[in-house]
Amino acid sequence: MGLRAVLWVLGWGLLLLAVPAQGGCVDLESCCEGREPKCRSTGWRPDRSYGTCYCDQACRHTLDCCHDYPLACPAISCKVTEWSFWSGCAEQCKNTYRVRQRYITQEPQNGGEPCPPLEERAGCVEYHRDRDSMCRQSLVPALITTGGYGKARRKRDVFIESEAPGYCVEFKVQSLTPNCMVENRPHTRWMQYLREGFTVCVECQPPALNSKFQRCYGDGIEAERNQILQWHAIGNPRCRGTWKWIRQMESCSCPSVHSFLFI
Repeated sequence: MGLRAVLWVLGWGLLLLAVPAQGGCVDLESCCEGREPKCRSTGWRPDRSYGTCYCDQACRHTLDCCHDYPLACPAISCKVTEWSFWSGCAEQCKNTYRVRQRYITQEPQNGGEPCPPLEERAGCVEYHRDRDSMCRQSLVPALITTGGYGKARRKRDVFIESEAPGYCVEFKVQSLTPNCMVENRPHTRWMQYLREGFTVCVECQPPALNSKFQRCYGDGIEAERNQILQWHAIGNPRCRGTWKWIRQMESCSCPSVHSFLFI
């Protein structure tokens, strides 16, 4: 080999020594979660500088990833199953919740999208323990209409002598929706007389009187003291509210505009 050839080989060798190796995450053979100081290598960085670079999840934010991080440590997003069917109510005969769930099939890696919520809850009430046993009546929203409808109903219906005579319940209105106040149709005008803080009478009479349990749905007689109960006005589904049970009487004694009827 001539002198010129020897010098050429030595020159290329020195040049290769001067150029740093690629290094990076492939050489490290590791991808780390979060910020891990030990998860580092030597190689090119995104700013085209050469030196210490990292192969951890945080390097995307600190901008000091090794040049091959996206290739060696690709972002993998979380994957989950479809939602399960809704469960039954968590407890019977209570205002409670039901649940549906989904499960993780792929954990997120290397800064991929995190997992979405794995559980959803929704309000739930079951009014029956089983086919032959009802829950306490206080859980059922009371459906009410004007007391004048009861007078017409008495004329139309022929009562059987063995039927219970009915009873009256006093409530104190706690809240109501604004929709009750704007009603001006002839058959719903009675809703305007529902007011917060007012005492109202609601009559329970056949056929609304349940023949088996001798109660009207939503009468609140079994409610706990100061329990907030719900009512809905028949004729306008947006007119509804809450009240508290005061007492049960044989007959109603409220003014006619504050006298209503269970449906």
